[in-house]
Amino acid sequence: MIKLHDTGAFLKNGTELIPEAQGADLGVSKEEAKKNTIAYGILQNHNKSGNAEKLNIRFDKLTSHDITFVGIIQTARASGLKKFPMPYVLTNCHNSLCAVGGTINEDDHVFGLTCAKRYGGMYVPPHMAVIHQFAREMLATGGGMILGSDSHTRYGALGTMAVGEGGPELVKQLLEQTYDIDMPGVIAIYMTGEPARGVGPQDVALAIIGAVFKNGYVKNKVMEFVGPGVKNLSADFRIGVDVMTTETTCLSSIWQTDDEIKEFYEIHKRPGDYKELAPGAVAYYDGVVEVDLSKIKPMIALPFHPSNTYTIEELNANLDDILADCEKKAQVSLDGAVDFKLRNKIKNGKLMVEQGIIAGCAGGGFENICAAADILNGASIGPDEFTLSVYPASVPVYMELIKNGAAAKILQTGAIMKTAFCGPCFGAGDTPANNELSIRHSTRNFPNREGSKLQSGQIASVALMDARSIAATAANKGVLTPATDVPEKIGKYKYFFDKTIYDNRVFDSKGVADESVEVKFGPNIKDWPAMVELPENMILRVVSEIHDPVTTTDELIPSGETSSYRSNPLGLAEFALSRKDPEYVGRAKTVQKAQKALEEGKDPAEGFAEIADVVNAVKAFDSSVDLKNLGIGSTIFAVKPGDGSAREQAASCQKVLGGWANIANEYATKRYRSNLINWGMLPFIIPEGELPFKNLDYIFLPGIRTAVKDKVDDIKAYVIKDGQMKEFGLKLGQLTDAEREIILDGCLINYNRV
Repeated sequence: MIKLHDTGAFLKNGTELIPEAQGADLGVSKEEAKKNTIAYGILQNHNKSGNAEKLNIRFDKLTSHDITFVGIIQTARASGLKKFPMPYVLTNCHNSLCAVGGTINEDDHVFGLTCAKRYGGMYVPPHMAVIHQFAREMLATGGGMILGSDSHTRYGALGTMAVGEGGPELVKQLLEQTYDIDMPGVIAIYMTGEPARGVGPQDVALAIIGAVFKNGYVKNKVMEFVGPGVKNLSADFRIGVDVMTTETTCLSSIWQTDDEIKEFYEIHKRPGDYKELAPGAVAYYDGVVEVDLSKIKPMIALPFHPSNTYTIEELNANLDDILADCEKKAQVSLDGAVDFKLRNKIKNGKLMVEQGIIAGCAGGGFENICAAADILNGASIGPDEFTLSVYPASVPVYMELIKNGAAAKILQTGAIMKTAFCGPCFGAGDTPANNELSIRHSTRNFPNREGSKLQSGQIASVALMDARSIAATAANKGVLTPATDVPEKIGKYKYFFDKTIYDNRVFDSKGVADESVEVKFGPNIKDWPAMVELPENMILRVVSEIHDPVTTTDELIPSGETSSYRSNPLGLAEFALSRKDPEYVGRAKTVQKAQKALEEGKDPAEGFAEIADVVNAVKAFDSSVDLKNLGIGSTIFAVKPGDGSAREQAASCQKVLGGWANIANEYATKRYRSNLINWGMLPFIIPEGELPFKNLDYIFLPGIRTAVKDKVDDIKAYVIKDGQMKEFGLKLGQLTDAEREIILDGCLINYNRV
């Protein structure tokens, strides 16, 4: 059902794939044909550099939610923000329950509203819409570009190239700077055929993710959806596939558009925002993923990653073997902290699950919920452990589900309908009980993401599925069931969008700033602490060592209830790595005491006595080192950190605890590496193999400031052992001139203050 090409390929007339080796007779060079992709045209239309290979992108619009917008605006305010220079939408879909932390969450919402008024933005109140649904309904435009501080910022199905990045990249846009990247590769997602009844967008998405994640086939590239199969997918179906492209680690996505998308814009009262997009007569792609939609079957992604995929049919036929393998792999992610079991859920040869969730930017769409309602019609979810909750992605979607009767069908089964809220996706809503397995049409199923706390002996897990198969399982009272078993029950519905819902409640400044409005600060909203510039020489202590194949941002800074402290940098930092390495915070703080002593002109040993011998060893090794040109900080090692969320806090929490670097074999995503850089942290790379250091070792980096300034990539480093220095090598990787200056200045805030 999925085929990856070993080389690039040409696409002729949008339908015919021609292998690269057979492209000589097409009358166009590969270099020229690259310019005929949809992605190339949109990127160049937004490029301000004048260099087609080195892009300086200005986006059309920005979006943030209530885990990220306070920190972004606070950073921009510290750098002199006077007005939002482009439309900026602040949604409140992550901490909208306000269930923990006293007034913290609602204080942040009030902050957002007053900032929208003062600086000229839009404010979407809690429970109105999840961030990406509002963007689809109200912001997307054909040929446009949107930057969002949420990793699932994806509107490619509507003709908008959208990118999810950490908050500092939005700060740059607010300060009228640019998003700087090399021209990315473009991968064709070439679709043929038509999905079977009962197969939904999550099934297609999971099939693609399973094929491309582990091999990095689309990493940091643009996925361009083309081919004759696209026309066989509704707008909602395309949106459901598109939002999950984030889980492939691609940079962005874009689709060819047609009358289906034109109708979407018409339904949403924005016909002028539609634009027909298609590749040129001959376009060249750096790779091809062929997707035969007719061969896609209902899928499941088992814990603990969206790429851990199987067909439900395959899983049901090999339950014990597959679940045993999943348990074995989980012990790596969970460090053996809990006794994780899945095979105990096999009852009479069938897999029993305890919870179903259909929610958020992936599952909460109109067609998904209507299909689920049809499958559930006349059924009962039963009075036992199994529960089902459905979260429409916006109030307009919810309203239409009420009007057409789908909501009633769902509620009659014993299931619950809830408001637009991202909680089930990031661990702040419908947390399963200990040892329960939840099946969800949401975006992720990482370790700890569902609210489990391993250090307290808790574990819950999520498997990703499509809404249709979740409904089929619910109708079967928790017995895992593919929706293709009940295809005849699924009908088709026409959607009617009621814009007056937003007209009546969403604040829209129409781009007009009002300096007379006073920004309201709750007591938990704190400024960023002062950060110093990169010193000439650096001592790093390794304070955490992580050997999982991939480390997610949720493991670096847990989501869920900890996010109530997202507007308090030091308060949130207390949770850094808390579910992965509970000793990290204490170790980092101890090292930081030495740096703070240096900043006060004192001997670092006054802050941390153990450092005295290390400093003496460094001075003996390099006589140019003194307390005026030395910095002391912490670092972590992880094999492949940064998969998942765009939240900058995964990096900023390390920084405010005295972190100066990460060391990795590779970085899972561009956005995490960018977050490190924007917080003034060195994104080191070390080749795979035996590490020259271990946890709690000290590393000396002589002349690191000069090396960054002089664009040196190969960095000499030394492990300090018993007063001796053992040399090894690190790499910094490609950095733009601006990124180097940010690191030298200590962080983006300092860079913009200089």
